Amino acid sequence: MTNSSKYIIDQLLVMDAQDGDVKAMESLVSRWQKRLWLHAYRLTSDSQAAWDITQQVWLGIIKGLRKLQDPANFKAWAYGITTNKSIDWIRKSKALKHISIEDIQDHQQKEKQDTGIKELLRKLDVRKRAVISLYYFEQLGISEISAALKIPKGTVKSRLASARKELKELYQKHFE
Repeated sequence: MTNSSKYIIDQLLVMDAQDGDVKAMESLVSRWQKRLWLHAYRLTSDSQAAWDITQQVWLGIIKGLRKLQDPANFKAWAYGITTNKSIDWIRKSKALKHISIEDIQDHQQKEKQDTGIKELLRKLDVRKRAVISLYYFEQLGISEISAALKIPKGTVKSRLASARKELKELYQKHFE
């Protein structure tokens, strides 16, 4: 199935779900659950949190789907909700976290062991990480990211450029 076929099917499912078709909603969940979970996981680096976030995302989608005026915007809209819920979780978890000496030692040991790109991505500010994730992993275009994050296209471009530069510097420090 080509990407354009998938895109059309998603739009039809959105329209049917907006009309109250439960099977269409189930199909949307089936088609999008893994992608939305993966995006949440990339932002939070926490598998359980990603599942919790994805559940919250689906509640938001179900509540707001009828208000979505253009079914073609579903992809950007769903990723936007996921990004916002993930950022909320990150903020809450940082506020609740008490750092102990063991936590610091565990963190230092983990940093030494994990030399992959995932670790480098975690070091980016969550706003930059979101843009990188949507652009490279979810393959959204600048316009779609702009719509998903509700920021101007120029901001998307500058965050993307800044994130690339920062990743390059982190990579060079880490691997050289």
